[in-house]
Amino acid sequence: MKKLVAILFLTLYMLSATEAHQLLKLPAVFKHYAEHQKENKHISFLKFLNMHYMHGSPKDKDYRKDMELPFKSADNCSASLSPTFINVVTQVFISKVIDIPVSTTNTHREDFIPSAYISNIWQPPKSC
Repeated sequence: MKKLVAILFLTLYMLSATEAHQLLKLPAVFKHYAEHQKENKHISFLKFLNMHYMHGSPKDKDYRKDMELPFKSADNCSASLSPTFINVVTQVFISKVIDIPVSTTNTHREDFIPSAYISNIWQPPKSC
């Protein structure tokens, strides 16, 4: 029952908040294709789709019927999301205290002594 309700709500959302409701106009494609086949018996379904979807929307004699096809016009569908924050109280229980030893490693070496004279290496030679 939960799965059925979830599918119902998802379907309602998809049809109302997205352009998926255009798929409900799918029978109009086949009806309009049948009308075109009456005029031209040799037109294939792919040529029909090419004529109606790949070349814009030219104003021809059946322009009104062309605009009834799915995905030909926007129905000003908008989706708005509003964030909802649910306060969830999380309790963390620590059953055992873990002691993490701190390492005191000295990184200073005696043979590394920074020198202020290092920059003198890159000076031009001086004439006496």
